[in-house]
Amino acid sequence: MTRRPDRQRVVVPLFDGIQPLDVVGPHEVLRIATGVAGGRGYDVELVAVRPGPVRSETGLDLVARSGLPAGPIDTLLVPGGGGARRQGPPGSDGNESELVRWIRQVAPQTRRLVSVCTGAFLLAAAGVLRGEPACTHWRWADRLAAEHPEVEVLPDPIYVRSGRIWSSAGVTAGMDVALALVEEDLGPEVAQSVARELVLPVRRAGGQSQYASPVWAPPASRPSVRAAQDIVHAEPASDLRVPVLASRVGMSERHFAREFTRLVGTPPGVYVERVRVEAARGLLESGGLTVTAVASRVGFGSAETMRRAFLRRLGVAPDHYRRRFAGGVGRTAS
Repeated sequence: MTRRPDRQRVVVPLFDGIQPLDVVGPHEVLRIATGVAGGRGYDVELVAVRPGPVRSETGLDLVARSGLPAGPIDTLLVPGGGGARRQGPPGSDGNESELVRWIRQVAPQTRRLVSVCTGAFLLAAAGVLRGEPACTHWRWADRLAAEHPEVEVLPDPIYVRSGRIWSSAGVTAGMDVALALVEEDLGPEVAQSVARELVLPVRRAGGQSQYASPVWAPPASRPSVRAAQDIVHAEPASDLRVPVLASRVGMSERHFAREFTRLVGTPPGVYVERVRVEAARGLLESGGLTVTAVASRVGFGSAETMRRAFLRRLGVAPDHYRRRFAGGVGRTAS
């Protein structure tokens, strides 16, 4: 394709099993930014190992207009999806996919490398993320860290920048990182205009934790520790200090704390705070209680104590969380 000299070349490789929103979301951000900037901005190329339709993991076909190009490339934006996770790391025979091999080849000639969601698996398989901090969808962060211990996997950020390497969290976070690219390239006013057009914040507060479903440790194998877990979930507003819990399940304080941590994987106090935050999230989302009332209802005692716990766990304050997730954000006409 013919490229204008005032536009940056953005190459997006497609593959079977791609997540289409990882492509469409950033594509729309960059397209709108180019219009807002009066034609300056981006030429986005959808490419693949073989040109033509590419089947996404949702069944929606995307079309690659050309094969994998040679460098130089201004921005390589690598989407995710189940197909990305299946292409790395190389098998025991040392073979790797043609796409991974191409990423490794063009990376030195690329000014900026960006992964969206599990596209981080492809960058990691190509060796691009070695020694770098990176993020991916919260559901796949542990697997990325296990398969690529050479990568510093950060499970919570919406996106991470390390020099010329950018990575983003799951799905819609591709639009967040694309807005950040626009802000760097074309300035904050263009980024703000694009965000208004798409009804998005230019920069989301907090991290992925506020969107992720709670992931609890399985019930402990020891009945007394499992009973303590049940008490915490059933009675989050009760006195759940270690001496009280230990007494209620018939264990000494020291032994209870040691066994709970060993079997559950986290100290009792941390577990209690996590349960209380999840209980508070549910009440805040219903929108019927004040922040102070919610704090009392779930056992935090004060709104300030709950605020500190929310900032630790979710990176966002309770009142901000409620504004974002309370049911009243949408309106149904009567």
